[in-house]
Amino acid sequence: MPTTPITSQQNNLISNTAPIGIFDSGVGGLSIFNCVAELLPNEQLIYVADTMHAPYGDKSDDEIIERVNTVADALITRGCKMIVVACNTATVTAITQLRERVTIPIIGVEPAIKPAALTSHNKSIAILATQATSTNQRFLTLVDKHKQDADVHIQPCPGLVELIENHKINSTKFDDLLKTYLANVLSKNSDTIVLGCTHYPFFADKIKTIVGENVVLMETAKPVTAQLKRRLEQLSLTNNVSLNSTLPAKHQFYSTAPTKQLKHLMSYFIQTDIELQKLSV
Repeated sequence: MPTTPITSQQNNLISNTAPIGIFDSGVGGLSIFNCVAELLPNEQLIYVADTMHAPYGDKSDDEIIERVNTVADALITRGCKMIVVACNTATVTAITQLRERVTIPIIGVEPAIKPAALTSHNKSIAILATQATSTNQRFLTLVDKHKQDADVHIQPCPGLVELIENHKINSTKFDDLLKTYLANVLSKNSDTIVLGCTHYPFFADKIKTIVGENVVLMETAKPVTAQLKRRLEQLSLTNNVSLNSTLPAKHQFYSTAPTKQLKHLMSYFIQTDIELQKLSV
């Protein structure tokens, strides 16, 4: 059941030094976190991994909406001035209703279909996605809108997210599964591959090894960060701490089911040892 809508005027009272919330069902959104932390170094970030309910890719729309609303509410309670839904599945399923029920700006993550269609020389592109994203009507409408004259092969990749979340990205099982999915992509002669899940940039090197250097990979971290930057500037919410400051922004990390293994995995993906706190929602 969806949570109670937020009706406060919090957005009008928030300062530009308030944190930015970023969340995903697990560690995938850290690909977005890394880009934001690099390109907006003055911003304080709060990252939430909803691992108790991961992955979102095999859940119903109602379940995904309930989790998105619950985690967003928790971030708003912690004073966030803006939220990045760093999950393709959550974006296509729940972002429209989330924007209608909260007062702070929400940035979503959408596959880079339009630039892929423009980049492809042979007008054949592939989109790697979770099972839930691959069948979502909003996603399919987005594909039709931006594919132009390109042929699009949507490749569901069940199992990859689960293996990443269990720190098995370098396992034989992971490699075999990835090769199976990419064999389907190569059979379509696709020269451009869209990474339609925020977990997927973490194994882009594996994809390149299989498909070759001539196939272009498209991800969303930089476009999402650019959109976040634009919105911060439009609303005068950019943290105006001096760029010459040597004090790093203080980031916070939460999980709905924290473990030592998850702490190590998250630290591995952002190349920094983190303190992982429990979020009880």
